[in-house]
Amino acid sequence: MTFVQLIECRTSRLDEMNRLMDDWVEQTKGKRTATHALVGKDRSDAAHIVEVVEFPSYEDAMRNSNLPETDRIFQGMVSLCDEMPTFIDLDVVRDELLAEDTVRRFFAALATAGELPPLNDLLDEDIHSHDPMNPQDTIGLDNARAEYRMWRAAFDFGFTVEDVLAQGDRACARWTWNGTHKGDFLGIGPTGREVTMTGMTLFRFADHGKIAELWWQHDQLGLMQQLGALDELEQ
Repeated sequence: MTFVQLIECRTSRLDEMNRLMDDWVEQTKGKRTATHALVGKDRSDAAHIVEVVEFPSYEDAMRNSNLPETDRIFQGMVSLCDEMPTFIDLDVVRDELLAEDTVRRFFAALATAGELPPLNDLLDEDIHSHDPMNPQDTIGLDNARAEYRMWRAAFDFGFTVEDVLAQGDRACARWTWNGTHKGDFLGIGPTGREVTMTGMTLFRFADHGKIAELWWQHDQLGLMQQLGALDELEQ
């Protein structure tokens, strides 16, 4: 179970504390078990500092605490604080990555049966989509829908989302696409072939949480080869 340690202290020497944390990061390379550290300053009280440190488990946190480097940094931290820091140990019982959820819902919506969903709950009205298959960027929700309908008219398909990594206003997904060629695609008539394609998509989110920009990278050459478009060139 993911474990989080919440550390609160009061200090007017935040710059020195930041340098102290930099020293800890440098000294514990290859040893520390912490996976994420965040430091916040109270907007209503600049001396009130909160640090959140995440670990894969409580046991990992204890191993991290037992490092001699951690003990030295803690002593230095105490000397910079106006009073003894307080520690709150938390077992994480709910952890939602909202960007990851949006990414997975987006791929599911593209492959949904029946009519294409409106997508206005997922995509910004001014969505920008960059795809190496297109000579120009696709701009605007209506144009994005038209592009997705083109793919849906040419293939019955589904996505398997292999990985999603999210940070800040960006997320990146690695996916596998499997389809059956049922309609015209770039001048190639329906072949009935089962085809597959791998790719990655980078997402940028707007402040309201909707997808504002997309960058697609996929194995277009492999897809065209599976459809037989390169057969004559190979002979």
